[in-house]
Amino acid sequence: MTTSHIRPSAAGTVGWPPEMVRRYVAAGYWDGQTLTAPVVAAAAATPEAVALVDGAVRFSYHELAARVDGAALRLRGLGLRPDDRVLVQLPNGWEFIVLTLACLRLGVIPVLALTPHRHHEMSYLAEHAEVRAIAVPARFRGFDHRGMAHDIARAVPTVQRVLVSAGEPDIGAVGATADRAAAVDVDLRALCRPADDVPAARTLLDAAAPDSRAVALMVLSGGTTGLPKLIARTHDDYGCHARRTAEISQFGRDTVYLAVLPMAHSMSLGMLLATLRSGGRVIVASSPAPVTALGLVERERVTATAVVPAIAQSWLNHQEADPRHDLRSVRLLLVGGARLPDQVAERMVPTLTRNLQQGYGMAEGLVCLTRIGDPDDVTTRSQGRPICADDEIILVDEDGRRVPPGEPGVLLTRGPCTPRGYYRAAEHNACAFVGDGWLWTGDIVRIRDDGNVVVEGRDKDMINRGGEKVSAEEVENLAYQVDGVGFAAAVAMPDPDLGELVCLYVVPRDGARVTLADVRSVMESAGVARFKWPERLELVGALPRTNIGKIDKKALRSEVAARLAAEVDRSTPAP
Repeated sequence: MTTSHIRPSAAGTVGWPPEMVRRYVAAGYWDGQTLTAPVVAAAAATPEAVALVDGAVRFSYHELAARVDGAALRLRGLGLRPDDRVLVQLPNGWEFIVLTLACLRLGVIPVLALTPHRHHEMSYLAEHAEVRAIAVPARFRGFDHRGMAHDIARAVPTVQRVLVSAGEPDIGAVGATADRAAAVDVDLRALCRPADDVPAARTLLDAAAPDSRAVALMVLSGGTTGLPKLIARTHDDYGCHARRTAEISQFGRDTVYLAVLPMAHSMSLGMLLATLRSGGRVIVASSPAPVTALGLVERERVTATAVVPAIAQSWLNHQEADPRHDLRSVRLLLVGGARLPDQVAERMVPTLTRNLQQGYGMAEGLVCLTRIGDPDDVTTRSQGRPICADDEIILVDEDGRRVPPGEPGVLLTRGPCTPRGYYRAAEHNACAFVGDGWLWTGDIVRIRDDGNVVVEGRDKDMINRGGEKVSAEEVENLAYQVDGVGFAAAVAMPDPDLGELVCLYVVPRDGARVTLADVRSVMESAGVARFKWPERLELVGALPRTNIGKIDKKALRSEVAARLAAEVDRSTPAP
């Protein structure tokens, strides 16, 4: 097949100014190492220590490093070279870890997608990043990911390989069929075998290590303007994130980290790399369900994990109702991805952990964490402070004016972990980055006198569904494809488990009948991830407007919240 020109990643990125580079190097934030160098060092220092547990699979550091090097050399044998991109859509498991580390080791750039993504999102990512290969499970939770990958390969000329991990038991043979395959199938598990000659492989790959300033990986933005933006993270800046996370969380060789959240999320990947660079052990959870996850905590003597508030609350409720699991090994529980209610935070210690750590951050770079030893008022009522002293944050009003100390405002940030622009998104960058490289996050926060951040809300048009960010604009654009929709507005509605769900307001055209099933059918046909589907449809005669004519989303959010509260009141039996 013919292959279009592969644009070097540097052509689509926005670098830090030279004076900032010198400042971050001098301060030690950027240490010149690749992301895999500390893992290789850990393998040399403690080769027999257990690095990874995934069900019956238990890899020592020696075997993990040997598999990473073997996969890196086999990727090279497939024709992949530094700066080529691989779209990775794999569930949590040892294959994700080995393949991602192998890409980082070789200088190939993994573009990290989520398993709920479908053709709508995946085809965009493959085309935008000009990927050379797509890594997928054959099937996962009943969906044919391999078939989707080949559909995309037929449409995106750069895609030459589909790396397929063995899927669910009913999948049958993994081999490509002539009528479906537009790219060559590669057995991912075979690709991830240990190197045939481990010392030679290590020597070769050490000598060809990528530059630490080069793009290491691409993660996805939360996205408020349609499909997610790609964030190009370098070895230096993401290494700073992982190293400071490990230091603040006091990770070491005795750390046993439970990977519950999708590893493709920046928070989860950062904790994973923080564990491996420290010589600790990663335990893969097949499910966040309390019985499964807390059973693993007890069996593997887990010391640390990271979850979103919905998972934390389900674990808390389960353990309070039936404290059968021995969780005394848990030294640190990080909760992030959304605001943890203060009242729930106060119940975490000692039921689930000895130390609660709250976090606030974004794939764009900034990470705030509370510290072990902080007063209870900090760990239960704030989301922490920046992990680097040179992470700069300022708060402004909607007109860009600084707000008085202690007052809430929109957070702007820049620093050693925050890239200065999205990948190949010059038009969007002109709006998202203001002044001298300040990222306008859209999050409304307050900074306490002690420097800790308290998340108050957002000015972004975004729905945070259990930590998964849903663009209201993307939902609305799809809703307009439904026959009979005159006007559409997607807003967040409160949910006790996931925090927020998607509510779609629709003004039907004259005489039209629009149902929630109609909207979901269009989204399913478009191959849209299910977490973006609306859970509620409100049909109205008109949408409220602000004084300047914009749809008043604040009024709609208040209205649906009031309706939900009234419905709960009506369903509650009288005493």
